[in-house]
Amino acid sequence: MKEFILKYGCNPHQKPAKIYSKQGDLPFKILNGKPGYINFLDAFNSWQLVKELKLALNLPAAASFKHVSPAGAAVGVPLSNQLKKSYFVEDIELSPVATAYARARGADRMSSFGDWVAISDIVDLPTATILSRSVSDGIIAPGYTKEALELLKKKKKGSYCIIEMDFNYEPEGTERREVYGITFEQKRNTALINDAKLTNIVTKNKEIPEAAKRDLILAMSTLKYTQSNSVCYTFNGQVIGCGAGQQSRIHCTRLAGSKADIWYLRQHPTVLNLRFKEGVTRPNIDNAIDQFLRDDVTEVEKEGWRDIFDEMPIQLTQEEKAQWLSTLKGVSLGSDAFFPFRDNIDRAAQSGVKYIVQPGGSVRDDIVIESCNENDMIMAFSGLRLFHH
Repeated sequence: MKEFILKYGCNPHQKPAKIYSKQGDLPFKILNGKPGYINFLDAFNSWQLVKELKLALNLPAAASFKHVSPAGAAVGVPLSNQLKKSYFVEDIELSPVATAYARARGADRMSSFGDWVAISDIVDLPTATILSRSVSDGIIAPGYTKEALELLKKKKKGSYCIIEMDFNYEPEGTERREVYGITFEQKRNTALINDAKLTNIVTKNKEIPEAAKRDLILAMSTLKYTQSNSVCYTFNGQVIGCGAGQQSRIHCTRLAGSKADIWYLRQHPTVLNLRFKEGVTRPNIDNAIDQFLRDDVTEVEKEGWRDIFDEMPIQLTQEEKAQWLSTLKGVSLGSDAFFPFRDNIDRAAQSGVKYIVQPGGSVRDDIVIESCNENDMIMAFSGLRLFHH
Protein backbone atom coordinates (compact mmCIF):
# COMPACT_ATOMS: atom_id res chain seq x y z
CA MET A 1 0.00 0.00 0.00
CA LYS A 2 1.51 3.31 -1.12
CA GLU A 3 -1.27 5.64 0.04
CA PHE A 4 -4.24 5.72 2.39
CA ILE A 5 -7.22 8.00 1.81
CA LEU A 6 -8.40 9.77 4.95
CA LYS A 7 -11.94 10.83 5.81
CA TYR A 8 -10.63 14.38 6.37
CA GLY A 9 -7.61 16.25 7.72
CA CYS A 10 -7.31 17.92 11.14
CA ASN A 11 -10.93 19.11 10.90
CA PRO A 12 -13.99 17.78 9.03
CA HIS A 13 -13.96 20.69 6.55
CA GLN A 14 -10.35 19.93 5.49
CA LYS A 15 -10.95 17.62 2.53
CA PRO A 16 -9.55 15.84 0.64
CA ALA A 17 -6.86 14.27 2.80
CA LYS A 18 -4.50 11.35 2.54
CA ILE A 19 -1.14 9.97 3.66
CA TYR A 20 1.26 8.40 1.21
CA SER A 21 4.81 7.19 0.68
CA LYS A 22 6.97 8.77 -2.00
CA GLN A 23 9.27 5.75 -2.01
CA GLY A 24 8.02 2.20 -1.60
CA ASP A 25 5.05 0.94 0.40
CA LEU A 26 3.82 2.40 3.65
CA PRO A 27 5.58 0.64 6.58
CA PHE A 28 2.43 -0.42 8.41
CA LYS A 29 -0.78 -2.44 8.13
CA ILE A 30 -4.20 -1.35 9.34
CA LEU A 31 -5.67 -4.37 11.11
CA ASN A 32 -8.91 -2.71 12.23
CA GLY A 33 -10.77 0.58 12.06
CA LYS A 34 -10.04 3.60 9.91
CA PRO A 35 -7.47 5.92 11.52
CA GLY A 36 -7.71 9.63 10.82
CA TYR A 37 -5.20 12.38 10.15
CA ILE A 38 -4.60 13.21 13.83
CA ASN A 39 -4.55 9.49 14.71
CA PHE A 40 -1.65 8.97 12.32
CA LEU A 41 0.24 11.99 13.67
CA ASP A 42 -0.10 10.56 17.18
CA ALA A 43 0.72 7.07 15.95
CA PHE A 44 4.00 7.94 14.25
CA ASN A 45 5.21 10.31 16.97
CA SER A 46 4.37 7.87 19.74
CA TRP A 47 5.88 4.94 17.83
CA GLN A 48 9.23 6.71 17.54
CA LEU A 49 9.22 7.34 21.29
CA VAL A 50 8.54 3.75 22.37
CA LYS A 51 10.94 2.29 19.81
CA GLU A 52 13.75 4.55 21.03
CA LEU A 53 13.00 3.73 24.67
CA LYS A 54 13.08 0.01 23.88
CA LEU A 55 16.44 0.34 22.14
CA ALA A 56 17.94 2.63 24.80
CA LEU A 57 16.79 0.79 27.93
CA ASN A 58 16.12 -2.75 26.66
CA LEU A 59 12.73 -2.81 28.37
CA PRO A 60 9.20 -2.92 26.94
CA ALA A 61 7.96 0.64 26.49
CA ALA A 62 4.54 2.23 26.15
CA ALA A 63 3.16 5.70 25.54
CA SER A 64 -0.24 7.32 25.91
CA PHE A 65 -0.54 10.19 23.41
CA LYS A 66 -3.00 13.06 23.10
CA HIS A 67 -2.78 15.78 20.45
CA VAL A 68 0.78 14.94 19.35
CA SER A 69 2.27 14.97 22.86
CA PRO A 70 2.63 12.19 25.46
CA ALA A 71 0.26 12.26 28.42
CA GLY A 72 2.42 9.46 29.75
CA ALA A 73 5.29 7.16 28.82
CA ALA A 74 6.92 4.31 30.71
CA VAL A 75 8.96 1.14 30.64
CA GLY A 76 8.05 -2.23 32.14
CA VAL A 77 9.24 -1.77 35.72
CA PRO A 78 7.12 -3.83 38.19
CA LEU A 79 4.27 -2.06 39.99
CA SER A 80 3.76 -1.84 43.74
CA ASN A 81 0.39 -2.96 45.12
CA GLN A 82 -0.34 0.70 45.84
CA LEU A 83 0.15 1.65 42.19
CA LYS A 84 -1.82 -1.35 40.96
CA LYS A 85 -4.76 -0.10 42.98
CA SER A 86 -4.29 3.49 41.80
CA TYR A 87 -4.17 2.29 38.16
CA PHE A 88 -7.15 -0.11 38.52
CA VAL A 89 -5.14 -3.19 37.47
CA GLU A 90 -5.18 -5.17 40.72
CA ASP A 91 -7.11 -8.05 39.16
CA ILE A 92 -4.86 -8.46 36.08
CA GLU A 93 -1.81 -10.74 35.94
CA LEU A 94 0.48 -8.12 34.47
CA SER A 95 3.15 -8.90 31.90
CA PRO A 96 6.10 -6.50 31.46
CA VAL A 97 4.35 -5.05 28.37
CA ALA A 98 1.08 -4.58 30.25
CA THR A 99 2.98 -3.01 33.16
CA ALA A 100 4.54 -0.46 30.80
CA TYR A 101 1.12 0.60 29.50
CA ALA A 102 -0.46 0.63 32.98
CA ARG A 103 2.27 3.05 34.01
CA ALA A 104 1.95 5.18 30.87
CA ARG A 105 -1.83 5.41 31.28
CA GLY A 106 -1.48 6.06 35.01
CA ALA A 107 0.73 9.15 34.64
CA ASP A 108 -2.13 11.52 33.85
CA ARG A 109 -5.40 9.63 33.73
CA MET A 110 -7.46 12.74 32.94
CA SER A 111 -5.37 13.57 29.87
CA SER A 112 -5.20 9.94 28.73
CA PHE A 113 -8.97 9.81 28.21
CA GLY A 114 -9.36 8.95 24.51
CA ASP A 115 -5.64 8.42 23.98
CA TRP A 116 -3.59 6.96 21.17
CA VAL A 117 -1.45 4.07 22.43
CA ALA A 118 2.01 2.99 21.31
CA ILE A 119 3.63 -0.27 22.45
CA SER A 120 7.20 -1.29 21.59
CA ASP A 121 6.58 -5.06 21.83
CA ILE A 122 3.96 -7.62 20.84
CA VAL A 123 0.66 -6.66 22.49
CA ASP A 124 -0.48 -9.50 24.74
CA LEU A 125 -3.80 -10.32 26.41
CA PRO A 126 -3.06 -8.52 29.73
CA THR A 127 -2.26 -5.32 27.81
CA ALA A 128 -5.40 -5.68 25.70
CA THR A 129 -7.42 -6.27 28.87
CA ILE A 130 -6.32 -2.91 30.29
CA LEU A 131 -7.22 -1.27 26.99
CA SER A 132 -10.59 -3.01 26.84
CA ARG A 133 -11.54 -1.13 30.02
CA SER A 134 -10.15 2.22 28.86
CA VAL A 135 -11.50 4.97 26.61
CA SER A 136 -8.95 4.96 23.80
CA ASP A 137 -8.94 5.79 20.08
CA GLY A 138 -6.32 3.40 18.75
CA ILE A 139 -3.01 1.62 19.05
CA ILE A 140 0.24 1.09 17.13
CA ALA A 141 2.56 -1.82 17.87
CA PRO A 142 4.82 -4.27 16.01
CA GLY A 143 2.32 -7.10 16.48
CA TYR A 144 -0.50 -8.64 18.51
CA THR A 145 -1.23 -12.06 19.91
CA LYS A 146 -4.36 -13.69 18.51
CA GLU A 147 -6.25 -13.29 21.80
CA ALA A 148 -5.22 -9.64 22.18
CA LEU A 149 -6.26 -8.78 18.63
CA GLU A 150 -9.64 -10.44 19.04
CA LEU A 151 -10.32 -8.48 22.23
CA LEU A 152 -9.18 -5.14 20.81
CA LYS A 153 -11.31 -5.57 17.69
CA LYS A 154 -14.40 -5.51 19.93
CA LYS A 155 -13.65 -1.99 21.21
CA LYS A 156 -15.72 0.98 20.04
CA LYS A 157 -18.33 -1.35 18.54
CA GLY A 158 -15.70 -2.89 16.29
CA SER A 159 -14.21 0.39 15.01
CA TYR A 160 -11.14 0.60 17.28
CA CYS A 161 -8.08 1.57 15.23
CA ILE A 162 -5.32 -1.04 15.27
CA ILE A 163 -2.04 -0.51 13.38
CA GLU A 164 0.76 -3.03 12.98
CA MET A 165 4.09 -1.22 12.48
CA ASP A 166 7.24 -2.58 10.89
CA PHE A 167 9.76 -2.40 13.76
CA ASN A 168 12.71 -2.32 11.35
CA TYR A 169 11.42 0.60 9.27
CA GLU A 170 13.80 3.57 9.09
CA PRO A 171 12.85 6.71 7.14
CA GLU A 172 15.33 8.66 5.04
CA GLY A 173 17.60 11.10 6.85
CA THR A 174 15.88 14.24 5.56
CA GLU A 175 12.32 15.21 6.47
CA ARG A 176 10.06 17.77 4.84
CA ARG A 177 6.70 19.40 5.48
CA GLU A 178 4.70 22.22 4.00
CA VAL A 179 3.31 25.21 5.86
CA TYR A 180 1.31 27.83 3.98
CA GLY A 181 2.62 26.55 0.66
CA ILE A 182 6.24 26.77 1.79
CA THR A 183 8.33 23.60 2.07
CA PHE A 184 10.48 23.16 5.16
CA GLU A 185 13.38 20.70 5.09
CA GLN A 186 15.71 19.52 7.84
CA LYS A 187 17.78 16.57 8.97
CA ARG A 188 15.59 14.19 10.94
CA ASN A 189 16.21 14.29 14.69
CA THR A 190 18.26 11.10 15.05
CA ALA A 191 20.10 12.21 18.21
CA LEU A 192 20.70 9.24 20.49
CA ILE A 193 19.53 9.50 24.09
CA ASN A 194 21.82 7.47 26.33
CA ASP A 195 24.12 7.56 29.38
CA ALA A 196 26.67 9.63 27.47
CA LYS A 197 24.33 12.63 27.78
CA LEU A 198 24.62 12.42 31.58
CA THR A 199 28.40 12.64 32.02
CA ASN A 200 28.77 16.44 32.23
CA ILE A 201 27.63 16.89 35.82
CA VAL A 202 27.90 20.53 36.87
CA THR A 203 26.74 20.43 40.51
CA LYS A 204 28.76 19.70 43.65
CA ASN A 205 26.96 16.40 44.13
CA LYS A 206 27.84 14.16 41.17
CA GLU A 207 26.36 10.77 42.04
CA ILE A 208 23.53 9.61 39.75
CA PRO A 209 22.36 6.04 40.53
CA GLU A 210 21.43 3.68 37.72
CA ALA A 211 17.68 3.97 38.36
CA ALA A 212 17.92 7.76 38.06
CA LYS A 213 19.93 7.45 34.84
CA ARG A 214 17.12 5.31 33.42
CA ASP A 215 14.56 7.90 34.48
CA LEU A 216 16.58 10.80 33.01
CA ILE A 217 16.89 8.93 29.69
CA LEU A 218 13.13 8.37 29.83
CA ALA A 219 12.57 12.09 30.46
CA MET A 220 14.81 13.17 27.57
CA SER A 221 13.27 10.64 25.17
CA THR A 222 9.78 11.81 26.12
CA LEU A 223 10.75 15.46 25.58
CA LYS A 224 12.07 14.60 22.14
CA TYR A 225 8.47 13.88 21.06
CA THR A 226 6.65 16.49 23.18
CA GLN A 227 5.49 19.80 21.73
CA SER A 228 7.84 22.56 22.98
CA ASN A 229 8.42 24.22 25.35
CA SER A 230 8.35 21.15 27.56
CA VAL A 231 9.52 19.82 30.93
CA CYS A 232 9.11 16.22 32.09
CA TYR A 233 9.16 14.67 35.58
CA THR A 234 9.90 10.92 35.81
CA PHE A 235 10.05 8.42 38.65
CA ASN A 236 10.63 4.66 38.88
CA GLY A 237 10.46 4.02 35.14
CA GLN A 238 7.56 6.26 34.18
CA VAL A 239 6.56 9.81 33.40
CA ILE A 240 4.65 11.33 36.33
CA GLY A 241 4.16 14.82 34.90
CA CYS A 242 4.68 16.32 31.46
CA GLY A 243 4.22 20.02 30.75
CA ALA A 244 3.91 20.56 27.00
CA GLY A 245 3.55 23.48 24.63
CA GLN A 246 3.96 26.36 27.06
CA GLN A 247 5.45 29.67 25.95
CA SER A 248 7.23 30.16 29.30
CA ARG A 249 9.54 27.53 30.76
CA ILE A 250 8.47 28.16 34.34
CA HIS A 251 4.90 27.47 33.23
CA CYS A 252 6.11 24.12 31.82
CA THR A 253 7.78 23.33 35.13
CA ARG A 254 4.72 24.33 37.15
CA LEU A 255 2.31 22.43 34.92
CA ALA A 256 4.41 19.25 34.93
CA GLY A 257 4.99 19.62 38.67
CA SER A 258 1.29 19.97 39.43
CA LYS A 259 0.62 16.81 37.40
CA ALA A 260 3.35 14.98 39.32
CA ASP A 261 1.78 16.14 42.60
CA ILE A 262 -1.66 14.87 41.53
CA TRP A 263 -0.12 11.55 40.44
CA TYR A 264 1.35 11.12 43.91
CA LEU A 265 -1.73 12.37 45.76
CA ARG A 266 -3.80 9.72 43.94
CA GLN A 267 -1.81 7.19 45.97
CA HIS A 268 -2.73 8.76 49.32
CA PRO A 269 -4.50 6.17 51.52
CA THR A 270 -7.59 8.37 51.71
CA VAL A 271 -7.86 8.40 47.91
CA LEU A 272 -7.15 4.69 47.53
CA ASN A 273 -9.92 3.96 50.03
CA LEU A 274 -12.59 6.12 48.40
CA ARG A 275 -15.72 4.06 47.79
CA PHE A 276 -17.74 4.44 44.61
CA LYS A 277 -21.26 3.39 43.79
CA GLU A 278 -21.68 0.24 41.76
CA GLY A 279 -21.75 0.86 38.03
CA VAL A 280 -19.82 4.16 38.06
CA THR A 281 -17.46 4.16 35.06
CA ARG A 282 -13.71 4.61 35.35
CA PRO A 283 -13.71 7.97 33.50
CA ASN A 284 -16.27 9.25 36.02
CA ILE A 285 -14.14 7.91 38.85
CA ASP A 286 -11.06 9.66 37.43
CA ASN A 287 -13.00 12.92 37.14
CA ALA A 288 -14.30 12.57 40.70
CA ILE A 289 -10.81 11.93 42.10
CA ASP A 290 -9.50 14.95 40.20
CA GLN A 291 -12.24 17.10 41.78
CA PHE A 292 -11.63 15.55 45.19
CA LEU A 293 -7.97 16.63 45.04
CA ARG A 294 -8.70 20.18 43.86
CA ASP A 295 -8.71 23.05 46.32
CA ASP A 296 -11.24 25.08 44.31
CA VAL A 297 -14.00 22.48 43.85
CA THR A 298 -17.42 24.17 44.00
CA GLU A 299 -20.44 23.18 46.07
CA VAL A 300 -22.31 22.43 42.83
CA GLU A 301 -19.58 19.98 41.82
CA LYS A 302 -19.69 18.40 45.27
CA GLU A 303 -23.43 17.85 44.90
CA GLY A 304 -22.64 15.71 41.85
CA TRP A 305 -20.55 13.46 44.07
CA ARG A 306 -23.74 12.00 45.54
CA ASP A 307 -24.23 10.06 42.31
CA ILE A 308 -20.65 8.75 42.35
CA PHE A 309 -19.41 8.16 45.89
CA ASP A 310 -20.90 5.52 48.16
CA GLU A 311 -20.69 8.05 50.95
CA MET A 312 -19.73 11.73 50.80
CA PRO A 313 -15.96 11.98 51.41
CA ILE A 314 -14.13 14.63 53.43
CA GLN A 315 -11.43 16.31 51.33
CA LEU A 316 -7.81 16.31 52.37
CA THR A 317 -6.63 19.50 54.03
CA GLN A 318 -3.77 21.56 52.67
CA GLU A 319 -1.64 20.35 55.57
CA GLU A 320 -2.45 16.69 54.83
CA LYS A 321 -1.58 17.16 51.17
CA ALA A 322 1.68 18.94 52.00
CA GLN A 323 2.70 16.24 54.46
CA TRP A 324 2.06 13.47 51.91
CA LEU A 325 3.84 15.30 49.09
CA SER A 326 6.87 15.83 51.35
CA THR A 327 7.46 12.05 51.22
CA LEU A 328 7.99 12.03 47.44
CA LYS A 329 11.76 11.85 46.92
CA GLY A 330 14.22 10.96 44.16
CA VAL A 331 12.25 12.33 41.20
CA SER A 332 14.09 13.00 37.93
CA LEU A 333 13.43 15.94 35.64
CA GLY A 334 14.33 16.84 32.08
CA SER A 335 13.95 20.09 30.15
CA ASP A 336 14.02 20.36 26.36
CA ALA A 337 16.01 23.63 26.56
CA PHE A 338 18.01 25.48 29.19
CA PHE A 339 16.53 26.91 32.37
CA PRO A 340 16.83 30.70 32.21
CA PHE A 341 16.06 31.33 35.90
CA ARG A 342 16.35 29.51 39.23
CA ASP A 343 12.57 29.61 39.77
CA ASN A 344 12.33 26.38 37.76
CA ILE A 345 14.69 24.60 40.16
CA ASP A 346 12.92 25.89 43.24
CA ARG A 347 9.54 24.71 41.87
CA ALA A 348 10.97 21.32 40.92
CA ALA A 349 12.25 20.86 44.48
CA GLN A 350 8.68 21.13 45.77
CA SER A 351 7.81 17.92 43.87
CA GLY A 352 10.71 15.82 45.13
CA VAL A 353 13.11 16.37 42.23
CA LYS A 354 16.66 15.19 42.97
CA TYR A 355 18.12 14.63 39.48
CA ILE A 356 18.01 17.03 36.52
CA VAL A 357 19.16 16.95 32.93
CA GLN A 358 19.01 19.97 30.66
CA PRO A 359 21.06 21.27 27.70
CA GLY A 360 22.72 24.16 29.56
CA GLY A 361 23.88 27.28 27.75
CA SER A 362 22.02 30.04 29.59
CA VAL A 363 23.87 33.21 30.62
CA ARG A 364 22.45 32.44 34.07
CA ASP A 365 23.72 28.85 34.25
CA ASP A 366 25.76 29.74 37.35
CA ILE A 367 22.62 30.90 39.20
CA VAL A 368 20.72 27.75 38.20
CA ILE A 369 23.63 25.52 39.29
CA GLU A 370 23.81 27.31 42.64
CA SER A 371 20.08 26.74 43.13
CA CYS A 372 20.61 23.01 42.52
CA ASN A 373 23.44 22.98 45.06
CA GLU A 374 21.25 24.73 47.64
CA ASN A 375 18.55 22.08 47.06
CA ASP A 376 21.09 19.20 47.16
CA MET A 377 20.28 18.23 43.56
CA ILE A 378 22.44 16.65 40.90
CA MET A 379 22.29 18.26 37.46
CA ALA A 380 23.85 17.20 34.17
CA PHE A 381 24.24 19.38 31.08
CA SER A 382 23.42 17.21 28.07
CA GLY A 383 24.38 19.82 25.45
CA LEU A 384 21.37 18.58 23.47
CA ARG A 385 18.34 20.77 22.84
CA LEU A 386 15.17 18.77 22.15
CA PHE A 387 12.67 21.20 20.61
CA HIS A 388 9.81 19.51 18.78
CA HIS A 389 7.36 21.48 16.65
